[in-house]
Amino acid sequence: MLYQITNGTVTSGGQTILSHIDFEIRGTEKIAVVGKNGAGKTTLLRLIAGEIEPDRDDRQTAPVISGARRATVGFLRQNSRLDQDKTVEELLMEGCGDMEPFSRERFAYETEYDRLFTGFGFSKGEKERKLSSFSGGEQTKISLIRLLLMKPDILLLDEPTNHLDMPTVEWLEQYMKRYAKAVVMVSHDRFFLDQVAEVVYELQGGRLTRFAGNYTRYREQKQKSVALQRKAYERQQAEIQRLEALVEQFKNKPRKAGFARSRKSILERMERIPKPEEDDRHIFTGELEPRIPGSKWVVEAEHLKIGYDRVLAEISLRVRRGQKIGIIGDNGVGKSTFLKTVAGLTEPLGGRCTLGNHTLLGYFDQQSASLSSDKTVVEHFHELFPALTEKQVRQTLGAYLFRGKDGAKRVEELSGGEKARLVLAELLTGRPNLLLLDEPTNHMDIPAKETCESAFRAYTGTILFISHDRYFVGQVADAVLVFEGSSVMYYPFGYEHYLERSRREDGGEPAAMIRAEEQAMLAGLKAVPKAERHFLGEIGTETAYRDWRLRLAAEPMETAREQAKRAWDRWERYESARREEELRVWVEQGMTADGGEHVEETAGDPTGDLAEAFPKDALTKAWEDWTESCLVWYDVWEELTQAFV
Repeated sequence: MLYQITNGTVTSGGQTILSHIDFEIRGTEKIAVVGKNGAGKTTLLRLIAGEIEPDRDDRQTAPVISGARRATVGFLRQNSRLDQDKTVEELLMEGCGDMEPFSRERFAYETEYDRLFTGFGFSKGEKERKLSSFSGGEQTKISLIRLLLMKPDILLLDEPTNHLDMPTVEWLEQYMKRYAKAVVMVSHDRFFLDQVAEVVYELQGGRLTRFAGNYTRYREQKQKSVALQRKAYERQQAEIQRLEALVEQFKNKPRKAGFARSRKSILERMERIPKPEEDDRHIFTGELEPRIPGSKWVVEAEHLKIGYDRVLAEISLRVRRGQKIGIIGDNGVGKSTFLKTVAGLTEPLGGRCTLGNHTLLGYFDQQSASLSSDKTVVEHFHELFPALTEKQVRQTLGAYLFRGKDGAKRVEELSGGEKARLVLAELLTGRPNLLLLDEPTNHMDIPAKETCESAFRAYTGTILFISHDRYFVGQVADAVLVFEGSSVMYYPFGYEHYLERSRREDGGEPAAMIRAEEQAMLAGLKAVPKAERHFLGEIGTETAYRDWRLRLAAEPMETAREQAKRAWDRWERYESARREEELRVWVEQGMTADGGEHVEETAGDPTGDLAEAFPKDALTKAWEDWTESCLVWYDVWEELTQAFV
């Protein structure tokens, strides 16, 4: 065991922060610690780092903290303090020690140093700058680089993705997966935890509970365990009420007094199941249907040029009813401008963009959440929806986490995240059939985000949304629109699928990505009725796309097959020549032996020249390449089969 806490308790100022916790790090585990703000996550990291000590318990003979004797610990805090007068070079080379300038160890250290420094978005020329010239976020990056170079046995990370842009976070995820030591991390970036974590510890009410798997797996297990505990609690409460009723019924009857005492004894000995804590989030289980379904094609853009004083991008796109498309890309490339143009808030610089018939539009951006009202949340919401009863208003608001006293808050006193949640509740209660959302979950905590995610999944209308929260995009989007420079690419599957295929293509565009114009063209084919398609020789969107993907995957498979065939033909010629040579040598040796003459046996392979002409592993390599290309084609076929069922 690398590190272990057994029955540990930490109090501060008379308040118990961690209560009788058990925690362990096994080998090189990547561990995430989750819980509400103020639950004690940072306190746990400080305890592991040795900055604070657990409370002393004279009744406990075994040590509270145990583990490997020489395990080193590195701790990245949210606000790291570094020597501001040193250059980056001086600070980061401190971990190199007194190695010889031309030693292999120093070369390896500097190579890793360069890889980390550029991986976090710095240029090599910035090594000579002083720490004081970097921003707070950049200094946090440098602190993390310094820790990673030290390679501690236990790496403690407190919000490591703060101040990092998306490409850098993705790079850090891949680095953390390959990191050869143990990691304990606290982060609100659920996608980062999903990619890196192997174990999740939940900190609730001062207690720690261990769950195997990443964040998504933890949430699934948590919901199941809460559901089971709730059922067990309800069954026990029903049994308690039954026993109490029997005791009350028979306690004053002499002939039944013994029976009543036995039931009372059972009640006293019964181990009570605690009532499960109410989940902060609300999960929508039913469907949220628009007031009217609207037309089949919700948005149609043809050579739409978006921008203000210059064209940012040109887009041709058709959006089908019920699609949920996540829009991703760097800042300033036109994502918000595109949504505003679709909403009619910004005039296009060229082309056209039309909405389908009977489209009811709901639009949200950061200004939408700038509510100011002296009314309470309940009063404000009831004013917007007067047809609802007060009970219905409170039930609706409760589903969006405005429960009890939160409904009595004044709108102007709400935080940014709470205002955004209130506006989204208004939009979904209004039941439009098209939602345009620009960063809808900014400033929300995790329970609020998961509530909104479940609402958008339950919503059966069409959504176009922009978000930098990768977990949110992965949970909601069934297709991705990627803004890169002045080009816009369409990917017809989810965000995680897009990322996985991007990595397989070594950072290039996934094979399934097509230009938005091509998506519009393929979508247009499906608008032709089936009978006319047959007559005109046209095909639907799914068939066209499937054929296109399979053709792309089949090309390398055919090439590999031809190479394998050529290698096999060469191998057969080699084998035939080898057998002929062996036969010739055998015949010559046999004839010479009969004649009584001595013939020196051929040393080594009798087909030496042929063996050099045909390396023995060439056929194996060709066969493996062909097999691999066949498996890639099969992956594409299986993926398309599942996608278009």
